[in-house]
Amino acid sequence: MIKGLLDELPQVQRLALAYAPRYAQRTTLALLALDARLAAVLRHGREPVLAQMRFAWWRDLFAGDRAAWPRGDAVVHLLQEWRDPAALVSLVDGWEGLLAEALDRPVIDAFAAGRVQAINQLASEIGVAAPTADACGMCWALGDLAAHVEKSEERAAVLDAAEGLEACPRLPRPLRPIQVLAALARRSLRRGGTPLLDGPHAALLAMRVGITGR
Repeated sequence: MIKGLLDELPQVQRLALAYAPRYAQRTTLALLALDARLAAVLRHGREPVLAQMRFAWWRDLFAGDRAAWPRGDAVVHLLQEWRDPAALVSLVDGWEGLLAEALDRPVIDAFAAGRVQAINQLASEIGVAAPTADACGMCWALGDLAAHVEKSEERAAVLDAAEGLEACPRLPRPLRPIQVLAALARRSLRRGGTPLLDGPHAALLAMRVGITGR
């Protein structure tokens, strides 16, 4: 089941997850896999109404009785181990907001805020204090978004939102995958929204940050 989830993750997230301590891997995988599922809803959501229904399914799941959650889905199974998965609703909302016709600043900010809250909850679930994780979450969100939007004017809007973004400080060791993703995202933003993992230099950066945290 877990192997199948790893296969669902984008390559950059699989690489980042490799730097999580063993005891934090399942919890981190749950978040990354949920994020990948939500991205897939948006990517394949040619019919906005159907995509909205899928996003609503996740919101209803988190609001409902955990004992009644469906069985057989690997992401749902891992999230059952979280103390407060309902805190991930803002992540769902942020992804759903990208269905809007215009990728304007409120939509961009809501998406970034959803990622930030999800990372803060991940820290809580793992049991570490990460009061400075917001900057890393913002960086990952905006860099990832800039790398995936297709229209040049939308990419420009994301890059504009990232202007003046605070540097991502060194996070506690259990959050090393987020550190890696934030470092790759900042590199992407500096390069105008290139893919996060676009060649050997990006891979070397991921390795350095994954090992040292810097």
